[in-house]
Amino acid sequence: MRPAILDPLFSPISGLPGVGPKIAELLVKLLGRETPEDCRVIDLLFHAPFSLIDRRNQPGIALSPQGAIVTITARVDRHQVPPRGKTNVPYRVFLHDETGELTLVFFRGQAAWLEKQLPVDAEVTVSGKVDWFNGRASMVHPDYIVRAEEAENLPLVEPIYPLTAGLSPKTLRKIIDAALPRFPELPEWINSALAQKQGLPSIRDSFHMLHEPRDPADIDPQAPARRRLAYDEFLAGQLSLSLVRQRLRKVAGQPVQATGAVSGKILKALPFSPTSSQNEAIADILNDMAGNERMLRLLQGDVGSGKTLVALMSMAAVIESGGQAVLMAPTEILARQHHATISKFAASAGLGIEVLTGRTKGREREEILERIASGAAQVIIGTHALFQDTVSYANLMLAVVDEQHRFGVHQRLRLTAKGISPHMLVMTATPIPRTLVLAAFGDMDVSKLTEKPAGRKPIQTITVPMERTGEIVGRLQSALAEGKKAYWICPLVEESEELDLMSAEERHATLVAALGPDIGLIHGRMSGPEKDAAMMAFKNGESRLLVATSVVEVGVDVPDATIMVIEHAERFGLAQLHQLRGRVGRGDEASTCILLYKGPLGETGHARLSIMRETEDGFRIAEEDLKLRGEGELLGTRQSGTPGFRIASLEAHADLLEIARKDAAYLIERDPELTSDRGQAIRTLLYLFRRDEAIRFLRAG
Repeated sequence: MRPAILDPLFSPISGLPGVGPKIAELLVKLLGRETPEDCRVIDLLFHAPFSLIDRRNQPGIALSPQGAIVTITARVDRHQVPPRGKTNVPYRVFLHDETGELTLVFFRGQAAWLEKQLPVDAEVTVSGKVDWFNGRASMVHPDYIVRAEEAENLPLVEPIYPLTAGLSPKTLRKIIDAALPRFPELPEWINSALAQKQGLPSIRDSFHMLHEPRDPADIDPQAPARRRLAYDEFLAGQLSLSLVRQRLRKVAGQPVQATGAVSGKILKALPFSPTSSQNEAIADILNDMAGNERMLRLLQGDVGSGKTLVALMSMAAVIESGGQAVLMAPTEILARQHHATISKFAASAGLGIEVLTGRTKGREREEILERIASGAAQVIIGTHALFQDTVSYANLMLAVVDEQHRFGVHQRLRLTAKGISPHMLVMTATPIPRTLVLAAFGDMDVSKLTEKPAGRKPIQTITVPMERTGEIVGRLQSALAEGKKAYWICPLVEESEELDLMSAEERHATLVAALGPDIGLIHGRMSGPEKDAAMMAFKNGESRLLVATSVVEVGVDVPDATIMVIEHAERFGLAQLHQLRGRVGRGDEASTCILLYKGPLGETGHARLSIMRETEDGFRIAEEDLKLRGEGELLGTRQSGTPGFRIASLEAHADLLEIARKDAAYLIERDPELTSDRGQAIRTLLYLFRRDEAIRFLRAG
């Protein structure tokens, strides 16, 4: 049960003054919740300002620096109304103080409203950004306009929040002001010596300081209030991971005795020998599984580094020990592809391999379920259909989860509930920096595959402005005529009014017009069978060019595809660009990746494309991506089980993550059921940060 002390924070936002149904919907959108009922007061309080307006700067017109936000008190001289019908000419109002003249500029200004706000000869106070041009000062659309006698009501320092269309800063500010007093005095869960050493205020004071900044230093990630909340967020995350982990560890694993009988046959039949990092990872996994504790290992390997073979060797060991193994993939395409690859590798060993997805229906499904229950199916590959209640296993000893960040912690637990207590191997092709592994997975053991398999050639990456798209199409024409295969990636499925981006459907139509009808199309709105058919046609060479959205990002394997065109590359994150590029260069031919971008590029866009040109090292790309984008995006989702932090930031607060990890370990060791005074306070922390699933494990454990 959530402690009653938190009730005021978990009441719906619709109970706050000024929040009607329309505003509630806007807040749901702004705060990333599902419904108005699910959007609580605490979600609003976690919505932190990112900047502030400082109106204490009142230098006088002539002394106002270029680009600075200033507050000016001056007298209105005259209005200059634009000529009729000239909507592109702004409405201007001229003011003066004892130092000089200022022009206020309003585009599409309403004359009646402006005359009321700024009557000639009145003394007014305006606040906004000053621009100097030809020795004249102007202010476009001031933030505030009030009569000088009312100026004392202006907030001198005002926080600026992220907003959503339709919600004004004034409205949001009012609602937050109404929410703040609801924050109760909570029991302290931080060790007093640590709070003192780090200079951390109480949690209640921290929320007040977060929303009532006094100067720019209060907005900085290193401000005491922000560090306090970041620490709490890390601690809640690390504790919930430790509690889940403790629950998983409570159940002993089944030791796996590898004999080499199955794996020997597979290795013999391989056309290549495993790389040294593959051999190391396999040795680590076999070593983990041989003990009485359950294995929990993360296998990180760049695109095409050979994770599937490592997984297969781990499965072979389990089969030699008389058990079953499952491999769970996030999408149907991927599950079927793993099935094809593993069946090919394992053909020589005569294993019973099944594939089970949501599309497996009727008689076929029943037969597969029977083979799983009897143990005739030794390796079962599929999507989350693998852990529906109808599936029962004869002896599930190993669960391999592919592309971890698409699965939350809960799904992992549901899967592990299937066996007595299977060993877990989590594979990801998104190389994750160490700090992020800690934040997302706790202290999971990690194996890295750092080499590419023999025979892979580097991929040449070039950047080309959109204006030269015609040239690229011309070059594609001759490449396709030589029998090459290419991908063309677009950011959207269909045309949209707001964003001037080329959609997949539209691009497909223009390429068919230029290159002929044999061009495939694949996007997220198509049904499973349609996607599979388009993919198969491309694989078999019936279509040599495939136009797609980023659906193909994860794991699609067409070894003879050598050209990758990514349109509007500036719209994709680094990790995504790297994943997409990894779809080519999988065979022994030289490959090219063309990044088409629309200029002018912002700083981040420019940095992203430069890094893509410089390196193919996924780990370096991940580190750079973390710097450029922050952690929530890097994992590709904001779902449960991934650290979509609200206040904490891995770049700014990495030192606190390390302290939180040790603190969580110490706590769990001393007070595993959280029954001490501090343990009870910690339960409040877990509820406050919506990590209450972890408390259910305490009860279930």
